[in-house]
Amino acid sequence: MKSFDAIVIGGGQAGPFLAARMVEKGMKVALIERKFLGGTCVNAGCMPTKTLVASARAAYVARNSAVYGVNIPGEIAIDMKVVRARAETVTMNARNGLIGWFAGMDGMTVIYGHARFEDPRTVSVNGETLTAPRIFLNVGARPVIPDLPGINDIDYLTSTSIIHLDTLPRHLAVIGGSYIGLEFAQMYRRFGAEVSVIEHGPKLASREDEDISDAIADVLRSEGIDIHTGVSDIAFARSSDGITVATDSARIDASHVLIATGRKPNTDDLGLDAAGVITDKHGYITVDDTLATNVEGIWALGDCNGHGAFTHTSYNDFEIAAANLLDGADRKVSSRILAYALYIDPPLGRVGMTEKQARASGRKIMISTRPMSRVGRANERGETKGFMKVIADAETKKILGAAILGIEGDEVIHGIIDAMNAGTTYPALQWSVPIHPTVSELIPTVLGDLKPV
Repeated sequence: MKSFDAIVIGGGQAGPFLAARMVEKGMKVALIERKFLGGTCVNAGCMPTKTLVASARAAYVARNSAVYGVNIPGEIAIDMKVVRARAETVTMNARNGLIGWFAGMDGMTVIYGHARFEDPRTVSVNGETLTAPRIFLNVGARPVIPDLPGINDIDYLTSTSIIHLDTLPRHLAVIGGSYIGLEFAQMYRRFGAEVSVIEHGPKLASREDEDISDAIADVLRSEGIDIHTGVSDIAFARSSDGITVATDSARIDASHVLIATGRKPNTDDLGLDAAGVITDKHGYITVDDTLATNVEGIWALGDCNGHGAFTHTSYNDFEIAAANLLDGADRKVSSRILAYALYIDPPLGRVGMTEKQARASGRKIMISTRPMSRVGRANERGETKGFMKVIADAETKKILGAAILGIEGDEVIHGIIDAMNAGTTYPALQWSVPIHPTVSELIPTVLGDLKPV
């Protein structure tokens, strides 16, 4: 049996950085990764997908260049092998960077293999037994494959496998109208594929307010994406030239099917029962406000704990654990204000409550909206789709939430994120003097239009 001061299971966006901090403190740490360092973000999420999004946007801008007085003769062609290779290069550079970083650390032992608990202080991997007084789980999540008629008879894609495509689908059917599915839908439409989105719920991006969901649908439809919502029945069958997707309202002749119906935590094969670690009904590891599980000496970080399925929330889990365990702080998950983005084009930046949540809270609220068509930068760039929306508490004057669907919305939202984290009231932010001409300069204007509802 090999003894360590700490064992980290999973090489995503929380565990490796926590392991590095512990090594800096002179601890002996084992980092166990089943497959690739970097987790979903580096290998199958943010980095490769946003690289693909950039290629898709380049194609879109080239096709529409005449609007800007730039004439490109001939048809805009897509070389999917180059597109794929570019995304793979970005991934490999990041992954190899982590490998090199850890290789230079005294006190760090990186082990590739499948770890399982033997008891609360012991794990086995590759036939070896390791023990430590502190064990951190950062095992991530994977795509959910629903039990739909005929699904096992077809070769479907997931968000992990689709990034390796080096040919262009004739017609991509996307099952699931949430964030992952919508990004791939627009991406492949811009590459030149026919695209259909099939969503069980009544609207796309179900977490968002209805006006935001409707605006997202408008953006996608304007690019020729076929959208089906409120679909109750879906079945698949092989056809002579691809896959038939039959719903209660349509029949789609697809060449490829992407299953984008959510993700589930990688907790079902860790031997958590042997350690006594509790999970909820969805398999997420139950943690307290400091990310500790019900078993002393075991913590869960990142996607597997159900407190955020994003790279930045996973990294913040590392920050919370490191601050509390190594720096004597008292940081809590409940202090985190959730923010995220949807990387369609234009992107959606989101922070805090939706209007629906704010109304349900019983607060007296104020709301302001402004179309992007009234934003100078958007007009100058010829990208006027979408709108800004801010919700505030009428009594405390604190901003409760915001949504910016529009050009640079994923960056502009950070002015509001920072204000909310600092506890700044909207009147104070209203009197800031932002730079012209930017999208951010309209934030004070939107705040000035807040009205009670």
